[in-house]
Amino acid sequence: MEFELWVWVLLFGAGMMAGFVDSIAGGGGIITLPVLLAVGIPPHQALATNKLQSSFGSFTAAMNYSRLGLMNPRELLVGVFFTFLGAASGATVVQWFPADSLESLIIIMLIVIFIYTALTPKLGLEPKPHRIPHGLFYTLFGLLIGFYDGFFGPGTGSFWTMALVLLLGLDLKAATAQTKLFNFTSNIVSLGVFIYAGLVLWGAGVVMGIGQIVGAFLGSTLVHKREVKFIRVFFLTVVAATIVKLLFFG
Repeated sequence: MEFELWVWVLLFGAGMMAGFVDSIAGGGGIITLPVLLAVGIPPHQALATNKLQSSFGSFTAAMNYSRLGLMNPRELLVGVFFTFLGAASGATVVQWFPADSLESLIIIMLIVIFIYTALTPKLGLEPKPHRIPHGLFYTLFGLLIGFYDGFFGPGTGSFWTMALVLLLGLDLKAATAQTKLFNFTSNIVSLGVFIYAGLVLWGAGVVMGIGQIVGAFLGSTLVHKREVKFIRVFFLTVVAATIVKLLFFG
């Protein structure tokens, strides 16, 4: 598709803003997908292009978090492997089932996460003992959340972050860092499915992806410098925005 200059600028700006938000608390898709649709891209191509541009941001954030010492990808290979399997399954299954049927359940789950986090002020402020073995956690949640991201997507970052905090006892800063590695894994798998189907608009995706790189680098660097309380407030804001988007704007 051909766009005017202002559209390219808009796509870059949306990618940068989404990369910044997503690297801190997830939810960048509530910015980018509406923009892609607003500039006239058909829904199926918008979804595919959105996966391309978000892969740039999640990769940048994951690598920066690793560089800053907030997570070690080598320690998370089990989670990456099972997230890959889960996302591949979800992206395959969604081609035969309507993903919209999940929307009501996802809204309820996000509301529960928001209320629980808001009413638990010390949640994720400091590390706690893990409640289940790490291998079992990464196997189960890699398959479950990976499948969900490949199948539907909204709120994936929030679900990963809360699972890591509640069950592995990570603080919000460490949980946010790990989340981006798993996000990147499921993004890449879904993108591969969309590329095979020929649905990706490469020009728009790459321009937004460059914006994502800038925003994700700035956001992940900010997380490293700020206290966990800042991440908590940002996390609650993004979860609330995701709920509103799903409830009132589809």
